[in-house]
Amino acid sequence: MKAVHVIEGRAVPLERSDVDTDQIIPSDWLKRVERTGFGRGLFSEWRDDPSFVLNDAQFAGASVLVAGPRFGTGSSREHAVWALMDYGFQAVVAPSFGDIFRNNSSKQGLVIAQLSVSDVEELTSLIREDPARLVVIDVEKMDVEVPATGWVRSFVLDPMTRERLLNGWDDIGLTLRHESDITTFESHSHAPSLRGLFDQSGHLLAR
Repeated sequence: MKAVHVIEGRAVPLERSDVDTDQIIPSDWLKRVERTGFGRGLFSEWRDDPSFVLNDAQFAGASVLVAGPRFGTGSSREHAVWALMDYGFQAVVAPSFGDIFRNNSSKQGLVIAQLSVSDVEELTSLIREDPARLVVIDVEKMDVEVPATGWVRSFVLDPMTRERLLNGWDDIGLTLRHESDITTFESHSHAPSLRGLFDQSGHLLAR
């Protein structure tokens, strides 16, 4: 995944609480075998409503989603994170999150910024007042800021999640940090191996 240091973009206020992963990406979309294209299914059951906030042209192209409490609860589908990111969101700000959703997000590079209920309400008001206002999320400083208004709030990331985001480490990236140690271990390992059983063409050698 790509390293994430600072996200700067407009925001869209999703003023709903208890948005679960089935509402984020309905189960019909789980039949897809690719990891791309899920953005079209994001909140698809709500997007049929012309008044739904994602259908409001003034919020088009927003990269920060500001949501209500308990965002991302429910089943442990990675597709919810894929859908948000494929749609164009790089961060979600909310008062609380589903634990599995939060964990999946950190592995994909979606920034999760948890603020208090009152802070999220203030941020939502600022966005509603002027949808063109930029919101800046600094992963290193762990700040959410609306520069035009002087509004700044801090959030918390556990040290490993912060390092994952800043360095672009998914699970494979974390493992590859120890590649030399793994290679050394394998070269000295006495565990059963298929080494020496096949020739260079892949044919089994006579024993």
